[in-house]
Amino acid sequence: MARYDRRTALIVTDVQNDFADPKGSLYVEGGEAVVQAVNTEITAASDADAAVVYTQDWHPPDTPHFEKDGGVWPVHCVAGSWGAALHPALHQVEDAPVVRKGTRGDDGYSAFSERDPDSGEVRATELDAVLHRLGIRRVVVVGLATDYCVKETVLDARRRGLPTEVPLTAAAAVELEPGDGDRAVAEMQAAGAAIA
Repeated sequence: MARYDRRTALIVTDVQNDFADPKGSLYVEGGEAVVQAVNTEITAASDADAAVVYTQDWHPPDTPHFEKDGGVWPVHCVAGSWGAALHPALHQVEDAPVVRKGTRGDDGYSAFSERDPDSGEVRATELDAVLHRLGIRRVVVVGLATDYCVKETVLDARRRGLPTEVPLTAAAAVELEPGDGDRAVAEMQAAGAAIA
C-alpha cells in the first residue's frame, strides 16, 4: 500500500464499467480484483486526509479513437452510458473531483492531457488546475489500464516533476500484445516512478 499525506493525491484512473466489468466492451482481465485493491488505497488516502481524484473516459458516440471510425478501440465509455459510469463497487469519496477525458473525441490516455487524433494537438485537461488548487506535491496512480491510461498519466506526472508511485496490485494491463504490461512498468520506472 502507498503512503499518503495532505500533499499527496491518489489518482483513480478509469475504474469504469467498460474496463472493470466482464460485460464491459473493453474489459481488462482481472478488473474486478483491481476495484477492491483500489478501494484499499482510497481508504488509506482518505484516512490520511490525502486528496482523491477520479478520472473517466467520456467519449462521444463517434470519434477517430474508435475502431468503427478508423481508430484501434471498440466503442467504449460513451458519455452518459452504463459503460462510462464508475464501477458500482468503487468507493467514491464525497465531493472528490472527477476529471473527464476524451470528451471531444480526443485520445485521452493521460489524465493530464488529450491529443487530437487528426491534428496531433495536445491540450491539458483540468487535472493540473485541480492538483494546484489542492496544493498537491506528489501523486499515487492506480486503476485501468497499466499499459495505457495509468502509464500515460504516470509519464505526464513525472514530466511535471511530481514524485509518483504506482501500487501494481491496484492496476491491471490490457495486453493488446503479450508483454505490454511489463513494458509499461519498465517505462514508468525509467521515468522515475516508484513501483510498489
